[in-house]
Amino acid sequence: MAGKKWAELSKPVQVGLVVLGGAEAALKVCSLIDLARRPAGRVRGPKALWALGLMTVNSLGAVPLIYLTKGRR
Repeated sequence: MAGKKWAELSKPVQVGLVVLGGAEAALKVCSLIDLARRPAGRVRGPKALWALGLMTVNSLGAVPLIYLTKGRR
């Protein structure tokens, strides 16, 4: 089954996708800034692994939220 093209989506769906994409991007940026500024001793797990996950996984904001709630000491 092929997905719809952008122009075939209704305006509310387009707006919703843009808003959700922007929210995920903002969460990722905030998480990466926090990770860069936080000393390694105050992060649960390796900072490099968190950074890799934050930059590569598209998770509808789940990975940044997990980092912000569980990944910091």
